[in-house]
Amino acid sequence: MDLDAAYGKAGMVISEVKKSVTGKDEQIQKVFAAILAGGHILIEDVPGVGKTTLAMAFSKAMALENRRVQFTPDVMPADIIGFQMYHKETGEFVYHPGAVICNLFLADEINRTSPKTQSALLEVMEEGIVTVDSTRYLVPDPFIVVATQNPKGSAGTQLLPESQLDRFMICMSMGYPQLKDEVAIAKGKSTSLSVKELNAVIRAEELAEMRKLVEQIYLHDHLYTYIVKLMAATRNNGYVELGVSPRGTIACVRMVKGWAFLQGRNYCVPQDVEEVFADVVKHRLVLNSKARATKVTAAAVIGDILQEVKKPTTYR
Repeated sequence: MDLDAAYGKAGMVISEVKKSVTGKDEQIQKVFAAILAGGHILIEDVPGVGKTTLAMAFSKAMALENRRVQFTPDVMPADIIGFQMYHKETGEFVYHPGAVICNLFLADEINRTSPKTQSALLEVMEEGIVTVDSTRYLVPDPFIVVATQNPKGSAGTQLLPESQLDRFMICMSMGYPQLKDEVAIAKGKSTSLSVKELNAVIRAEELAEMRKLVEQIYLHDHLYTYIVKLMAATRNNGYVELGVSPRGTIACVRMVKGWAFLQGRNYCVPQDVEEVFADVVKHRLVLNSKARATKVTAAAVIGDILQEVKKPTTYR
């Protein structure tokens, strides 16, 4: 697949998803950029704003095998990664795959299950491998985790550990619909199609080819330096207890390339970094007591960092 054909395929996917998710063009592009960059997505927002619909729409448009698990306190690790069962007829243990053996795994309200179950996703998110009773099993390629959580209610929830948050390439929110869109929804006249009505416009194999092209997007050394300086600024900020790790730096580079690809370019510009920086780092920052006492938010810290670090002028 050449670059022009890939741009066309990407446009077809976005157009198809928009048929089901209206008024959220930026969110659609960011999720798709993360998918093209080989990352996982965490969507934080209140219930009923289309988080699940967005994930399922991408799955249908790209003909991906998907599984959805509603995370609750009684969901066990074996439900996610599978288990071995002894068959007395053959005298062997047989692996029964869990829900995670698919192309797109939707973890609904991931913060409502136990830390033990949450941690069952760590290995598969990082390496694309599931280990059950010392035996390793590959998940299909491509493999994408889209997790959702409600950041407002804390009753009955378990915060994701920093090590797991770091596995998500981006953390974003959907936001409420625009006035005209919500009026149409209230009237029952929304023109959006259900996910079941969407068409598959590319196959999993084509997505894999597009990912290889995204890896080849050109990023100037000045932009690499710019990204690293931004990450270093998160570690030296007076309001931050724990800054972004090198894994976050790599995630930002990949996400910037995915974003540039969706803008129809085979090279990156500083604006690409600015567009995705907050989504890449906000869930990786741990603010200190000074920030909590003065009510400084992660968004404010990120805004200050983008203002303070000088943008490069040469990038091609």
